[in-house]
Amino acid sequence: MENFTIYNPTQLHFGRGVTDTLGKTIEKYGKKVLLMYGKGSIKRNGIYDKVTEQLKLAGAEIIEYGGIKPNPVFEDVNEAAALGKKHNVDVILAVGGGSVIDSAKITALTIPCDDSAWRIMIKMAKPQTAVPVIAVLTLAATGTEMNPFAVLQNVQTHKKIGYGNPLIYPKHSFLDPAFTFSVSREYTAYGIADLIAHALENYFGAGDASLSDKFVYSIIREAMEFGPALLDDLHSYDLRAKIMYAATNALNGLTGYGRVVGDWGVHSIGHVLSLLYDSPHGATLSVAYPAWMKVVKEKDPGRISELGKNLFGTTSPDDTISAFENLFRKLSCPLKMKDLGIDEDKKDEIIDMMKKNKVDGAHFKLSHHDIERIVGLMYSGNQNIYFA
Repeated sequence: MENFTIYNPTQLHFGRGVTDTLGKTIEKYGKKVLLMYGKGSIKRNGIYDKVTEQLKLAGAEIIEYGGIKPNPVFEDVNEAAALGKKHNVDVILAVGGGSVIDSAKITALTIPCDDSAWRIMIKMAKPQTAVPVIAVLTLAATGTEMNPFAVLQNVQTHKKIGYGNPLIYPKHSFLDPAFTFSVSREYTAYGIADLIAHALENYFGAGDASLSDKFVYSIIREAMEFGPALLDDLHSYDLRAKIMYAATNALNGLTGYGRVVGDWGVHSIGHVLSLLYDSPHGATLSVAYPAWMKVVKEKDPGRISELGKNLFGTTSPDDTISAFENLFRKLSCPLKMKDLGIDEDKKDEIIDMMKKNKVDGAHFKLSHHDIERIVGLMYSGNQNIYFA
């Protein structure tokens, strides 16, 4: 087991009605609030009214920035930061899923840094401070509510990348499972695929950490047991709560302690698909993971077999991969590129973009040949069909 340090300063408020204390929490950080949200669903489902009522009770001045895209772009962050600077905001309140909270995190760095969001993302600018971020989560998926990471894309440079900085841990995150009732069946499923993928990325990282492995198994078992049930009963508070808590724990550090690093090769693949075709993030992962495993099994069959043994009672890498395909199918998630609406004539474009973006894993390194095989498998599913 590797040396590690545990540090997670986010105060998580979980359960029904937890946002009833949001106003009092906001008061601790100031009166000028930059409220960031997505395309407007929070106005249709009543969450906006609940949140703004709390802000008004706190006597807060509300500066709004809405319209954050599901695959967030740095331009929105620059605009939100400019608004925050203009009004000299004290705190950012992010109400939404991962795209909104990630955007708020980088906005928090951009406001005092006096530099562009993308220069921060590519580490050309080095922020020394950040505006406090408070999150109200409306989609269980990314785990961003309890970690120091964010992902943005730059369509002009064809890059979608992640960034980490301890300054961007949310100060507080409010997780009311009832706030996810309005999430569609489709996007609920994609969120479940995302949490499974987060657990797997750390599992396939370098290093021996047996307890962290057991956390991975437990989190994926929660998704296996309660995910399909939730898709049949989208307004079950208990099922929403189980999936929401599993998603948070999949990427709050719990599954990575004791490892050298997670792998993140599959996320690298998924980011290219989202960048090129605006595909939903979780949907790209359910397509990419089985294909990636079919290549990686040649590098470390034992690791995949151990995973299958503990999750499905399987004994071989191939049976483990088949079990994951069945799981994603049971969750109504896409398994092939055609399910994403991406035709075969896009193969060369995808491969070229993956090579340009240097798609790779931190532990399982991917050659150009590996990438070609993975793309072929995402189309065919046949382990013997790939580009030469």
